[in-house]
Amino acid sequence: MSSSVELSPVDLEILRVLQNDARTSNKELAAAVGLAPSTCLDRVARLRETGVITGQHAQVDAAKLGRPLEAFLFVQVRPHRRPLVEQFVEHVLALPEIRAVYHLTGPDDFLAHVATTSAAELQRLVLDELTSRDEVARVHTNLVFQQWQGGPLLPPEEGEPGQTGARIRRRG
Repeated sequence: MSSSVELSPVDLEILRVLQNDARTSNKELAAAVGLAPSTCLDRVARLRETGVITGQHAQVDAAKLGRPLEAFLFVQVRPHRRPLVEQFVEHVLALPEIRAVYHLTGPDDFLAHVATTSAAELQRLVLDELTSRDEVARVHTNLVFQQWQGGPLLPPEEGEPGQTGARIRRRG
């Protein structure tokens, strides 16, 4: 599959609406983007088939689920080799505290977003689940005080700095 997909202004509007509220009905979505409901359904199906839309997710307030302490854990794995990387990722993804894991470049190999019940639980997670593993060389922890969500993710505008070979055009 190609790394980019040809998107029309209508496709971009569909993505904007769905990213703001994935529960929007097809009838409401069609009206919002100016399409017949059957055409809109076909467009959304194409966006799914091409991998532009990869799923629908509920945003959950971790504190209301009894996990008020969130942190980012920067983890260094040594040696940084595929078998160990795969084992490490499999291990951390099985932990209930893990919200997301990113494989990085730079001095740290992974960034894990975690949500825990308390500072003691965060300490247990770091000591018992991470630094106790032979391949984990170091863990650096940053607490999250507050977070903000960005807006819908859309392709860069044509002519936007860093944009080369834009394959989309937007309404002005």
